Amino acid sequence: MKITHIHDLVARQAVQSPAALSIIDFDGRTYSYAVHQAAIEQAGVILRDHGVQQGDRVLLVAENCIVVTAFIFAASQTGAICVPVNARMTQAELDRVLDHATPRLVVYTTQASSEAATHAKRAVAATRMTDFGEFALITHSASNPVDDDETAVILYTTGTTGTPKGVMLTHANLIFAGKTSANLRQMTPEDRLYGVLPLNHVFGLASMLMAASYCGASVQLATRFQPARVFAALSDGVTIFPGVPQMHALLMQYTHEQGLERLENSKLHYVSSGAAPLDPAWKRKAEAFYGIALQNGYGMTESTAGICGTRNPKGLADTSVGPALPGIKIKLDLNVGAQGDDMTGEILTHGPHVMKGYFRNMVETAKVIDEDGWLRTGDLGAIDAQGQLHVVGRCKELIIRSGFNVYPPEVEAALNDDPDVIQSAVIGRAVEGSNEEILAFVQCADPAAIDLVRLEALAASRLASYKRPSRIIPVTALPAAATGKILKHKLLSTFATLLAETHPKD
Repeated sequence: MKITHIHDLVARQAVQSPAALSIIDFDGRTYSYAVHQAAIEQAGVILRDHGVQQGDRVLLVAENCIVVTAFIFAASQTGAICVPVNARMTQAELDRVLDHATPRLVVYTTQASSEAATHAKRAVAATRMTDFGEFALITHSASNPVDDDETAVILYTTGTTGTPKGVMLTHANLIFAGKTSANLRQMTPEDRLYGVLPLNHVFGLASMLMAASYCGASVQLATRFQPARVFAALSDGVTIFPGVPQMHALLMQYTHEQGLERLENSKLHYVSSGAAPLDPAWKRKAEAFYGIALQNGYGMTESTAGICGTRNPKGLADTSVGPALPGIKIKLDLNVGAQGDDMTGEILTHGPHVMKGYFRNMVETAKVIDEDGWLRTGDLGAIDAQGQLHVVGRCKELIIRSGFNVYPPEVEAALNDDPDVIQSAVIGRAVEGSNEEILAFVQCADPAAIDLVRLEALAASRLASYKRPSRIIPVTALPAAATGKILKHKLLSTFATLLAETHPKD
């Protein structure tokens, strides 16, 4: 069967292995590939009954459940474009997406999400019960079909600026990403992924759902990250766990609180961490906990998730994100972020993973994709002699202190080495004299009990004087996206009161 659209992935598995497990829903219900395909077809009928046609947008206000997967693939089957968004958005945030995307239909996953139910009630959406679950939907009168048979989904991303942009990912983008992720992990139909990464985020959509559908594996969906449930799933058949550092850190903390130091009786053969750099000490701790190698990777929404990935054996000290994945090119623009003989520059990438562009925003598209198809990532990195990429931070997060470049991940790695620190986030803030102070926010179980003197000594032992934090601010939690990725642009506003009370060191 020829695969040209993302719905072909599930359709192929439904023909070849109809009884094979496809989805374990958030509430424990199981769906074979044949039953999953039936749900997709039923969702397709609903779309057509509500006037959805080629080029229309279908917006999903959702948390992870089979309703999301059914409508993502049904939109593809109908020739429409799916726009999945996080149900935990505020009404103002959702309204901005609605105004920009102008969907024909809005679907709310009310059974899986109380936030989606609240949005549905406000919109006076009609409840619908089907064989694959309950949801609500409403026709949006502002729809305007576009002449586009390439785009499969639009993912709205704020990046570090807070301004949403609609990333258009094509069917070819997502099929390539699914195949590449499956091959990187050496996935088979026997694999089961733990699917807590949101399907409205590129990591969950491409590296989980598309990868599993490509090779006939299954996904165990979870609406939210809950350490106890993750621990239970990893002890009961899950073989692949893609996550972000915060998830791994909180899972290890939970396990320690249960009197255990490592994961037992697990069938895991692949664990990965993305969205933030690793440091050697934390990597060793995670590998001891899981009993297998912790793989690292790098990607972004505009690159359909993956750009680079590791295939390291357990115990290797490498903290790079690996080489470029097959079929993908990377290079550096040394005119961005370079200092002296520093070989650090902005990371550029080229290949079948690069987005089509930003929806209705040609100006911003032209800023990040050049005429030869190279995508500017906005991230700073270096490429070593083995061709492996080391990501050192965001271009806009680079801190200039006393004339020196300071990369936040290096400072964070030093602080994360403290046993009482779950994770940290470092940013720069302008001070007098065109200089910047370094602010370090450290997440810990009990901020009042953290030993700041010990933390400062740890930083002094690991970092040059100009890299050491001006202030260390202990907190119970850091502002984060649904994926667990820290939202650094919200740190100053979130902790404004603490900053006013905390004074810099002499």
